[in-house]
Amino acid sequence: MIWLSNSTIARLRDQLRARGQRPSIALTGGASLSPEAAELMGVATEYGPICEAMYLMMSADGKITNDEREVLKGALRNLSGDTVRSVHIEAMLDQASKHVAEQGRDARLRDVIEHLHEDGARAEVAFVLAAAIAFADNAIADEENETLNALAEGLGIDESRADELLDSVEADLTERPA
Repeated sequence: MIWLSNSTIARLRDQLRARGQRPSIALTGGASLSPEAAELMGVATEYGPICEAMYLMMSADGKITNDEREVLKGALRNLSGDTVRSVHIEAMLDQASKHVAEQGRDARLRDVIEHLHEDGARAEVAFVLAAAIAFADNAIADEENETLNALAEGLGIDESRADELLDSVEADLTERPA
């Protein structure tokens, strides 16, 4: 079983939360719906499974906090080089919530794992970001730990690799200022 170290995840959480608090860019004027819908589809295809993995972690304990939302937003902005906007994030979160309501958490976790399993790099990114979400509110609930373990197992990330990934994140964060 993987146990998250508070010190390992705390700096990642803080950095992602800071990115999540940045103001969003809003489109005004004559933006048509079709290009926006096409843009959202592209964003959802690229980042949807990772966003849903983070959503599953956020909702694991039955409550979604603002801190968790900010970390998620910061994570998606980091991953996308600031191309994913708040409107995209909210749409992906709404979709993830609907999927869970319709299909259940276990089915959604299996689907996320299926989408990420064949791409080792994306799978590991999803795992690390889910860990950051778990610690976003300074405490890791049992349900979050269970979700993280199920995600790691489904993605083929064993305990030693999980520790290596989290240690690597910690090392990166100590080298760079927040």
